[in-house]
Amino acid sequence: MKTLLIDMDSVICDLMSEWHRRYNRDYNDNLSVVRLLCWDSEKYVKPECGKKIYDYLMEPGLFLGLKPLPNAIEVLERLNKRFDILIVTSSVSSAYEEKERWVGQNLPFLDRNNLIFAHRKNMIVGDLLFDDAPHNLLGFAATGRTAIAMDYPYNRDVDVPRVKNWLEFEAFINHFEREGE
Repeated sequence: MKTLLIDMDSVICDLMSEWHRRYNRDYNDNLSVVRLLCWDSEKYVKPECGKKIYDYLMEPGLFLGLKPLPNAIEVLERLNKRFDILIVTSSVSSAYEEKERWVGQNLPFLDRNNLIFAHRKNMIVGDLLFDDAPHNLLGFAATGRTAIAMDYPYNRDVDVPRVKNWLEFEAFINHFEREGE
């Protein structure tokens, strides 16, 4: 059975909308994911905010309240019947418990031991990584394994297969599975 490594933030759940909503509220701005052309969010916020944009990631309740991306739950449930699914997420330490609770509430078909917190995702054993972060995609692809990008403007310069949504990912996985037979 193949192992799929799936990122959480901006792949399974919509981190950017809530993160940017909080920033926009406080700084009267209009930041959105479509404006992010690189990974460094501080380049797209008002100067008075700068690197404080990352402070929102440490706010209690942020991760627990995130909405799943369309079709993510249903596709994961179907894939879980054919693959070993590991949720591999990077996190600030204050969010570990919230992310664990989110997975328990939204992905009850996955065992809680299928959640791995890691910054170096390329070190995790798996056949495929589905992620959005350029450094994770590049690091994983450099190992000779398959990395798939959830397509966002900030990762378009990474040369890996990409999908725009969960239904496209499921179609890619079906093809990936057939190739491996």
